[in-house]
Amino acid sequence: MFQDGTYNPFPNYAYTGSMRPVYPLTKTRTIPDHIPLPDYAVDGKPASEAKRAGQPPRLLTPKEQDKMRTACRLGREVLDIAASHIRPGITTDELDEIVHQATIERNAYPSPLNYRNFPKSVCTSVNEVICHGIPDQRKLRDGDIINIDVSLYFEGGKEISSLQNIYDESHLAGYHADLNATYPVGEIDEDSKKLIRTARSCLDESIKICKPGALFRDIGKTMHVLRIRTWHGINDLFHCSPNVPHYAKNKAVGTMKPGMVFTIEPMINFGSNWDEVHWPDNWTATTVDGKRSAQFEETLLITEAGVEILTAGKAFELA
Repeated sequence: MFQDGTYNPFPNYAYTGSMRPVYPLTKTRTIPDHIPLPDYAVDGKPASEAKRAGQPPRLLTPKEQDKMRTACRLGREVLDIAASHIRPGITTDELDEIVHQATIERNAYPSPLNYRNFPKSVCTSVNEVICHGIPDQRKLRDGDIINIDVSLYFEGGKEISSLQNIYDESHLAGYHADLNATYPVGEIDEDSKKLIRTARSCLDESIKICKPGALFRDIGKTMHVLRIRTWHGINDLFHCSPNVPHYAKNKAVGTMKPGMVFTIEPMINFGSNWDEVHWPDNWTATTVDGKRSAQFEETLLITEAGVEILTAGKAFELA
């Protein structure tokens, strides 16, 4: 334990880079009683996802698409608020508190909280952490890069689609948004800038492919990224079909159809190693060689005319 009361909970773990967890974690943040909860909020088990596993991608009705637009607009607002607070000296736990407060102020639930027992309201992945970093007491440092992955669940009404007869009570009235971006902390080196720009470019090029009739597997042609990560469907479920790899020559089947909603989230590493290792917290995924990783994510709706970026924000810029 350090003089300030913090400690590394896994001191004997063979870390691949310079990042270390800084515990203790703060207490689980509370949700006001008036905010609707996803089914896993209490016990950590997404039962609805299990019930609908193996089902083909849902085609959302116009009303459901509008609910997705609302949830995704709120998600973008929350991510932009969190990003505005990035600076050397702030802890990732403080960013988690900012995301949590901004989410509940919008009468939404932070989707990561207790999803499969994840302990926080946002994922913060710094430097060699690829994804699913748990916010803790580590202070951001000048020269770091950080990915903030915001997801929220918003119930915008009680209407349900005709598919309720198929999915029974697992068809919920609320909808999830999911988006992320990688940001510099203070001044970063040119290699880190190139990494961030490449990750964003991979996402932008992938989005250009999306339209009715496009093959899911063609998304992987635009990038060479982690072979163990996929993009996923999202709607009233946090994660659902389609689940499609982010790399070329994958064997994903199926085509895009109007009404489908899914995310694309390329994760780009320095070097040529596409694998990952997990810390003993069973969440934090890092590069195997300790080199940096960057990621961007948007939630997309396939329309009759092409694709709509539901989580779109201002144009990406990196000085």
